[in-house]
Amino acid sequence: MKMSFLDNDIRCIFAPQNSYSNNLIIDKDMTKADLVNDIAEQTGIEKADVQTTIEAFMQNVKGSLESGNNVYLRGFGSFVIKERAKKTGRNILKNTTIEIPAHNIPSFKPAKTFVEGVKSKVKVNGK
Repeated sequence: MKMSFLDNDIRCIFAPQNSYSNNLIIDKDMTKADLVNDIAEQTGIEKADVQTTIEAFMQNVKGSLESGNNVYLRGFGSFVIKERAKKTGRNILKNTTIEIPAHNIPSFKPAKTFVEGVKSKVKVNGK
């Protein structure tokens, strides 16, 4: 069963049952294009619809963090805002100290199950 991203004005993705696995083996670093291709192949959804979904996901995460809100994805991880305290740094070219003001940065904190899965499957000092 293959449905388009916007069929019947429902903004959902319907993938065939058992069309993908939690035990995927990916033997290379991935770009966004690779991710789109792999998801489209695994689910049977058109690449354009997968691209739109991934873009919307990233824009929503970015917008939430820019608004000061965290994003929690159970079993995957959390996109959170971390506060960095004010500190003193050095400009080594001018040999002077500089004041770095307090600021917020976006961060990703993986879920415990995600961390455990990576620890059990990825070798130390290698891929």
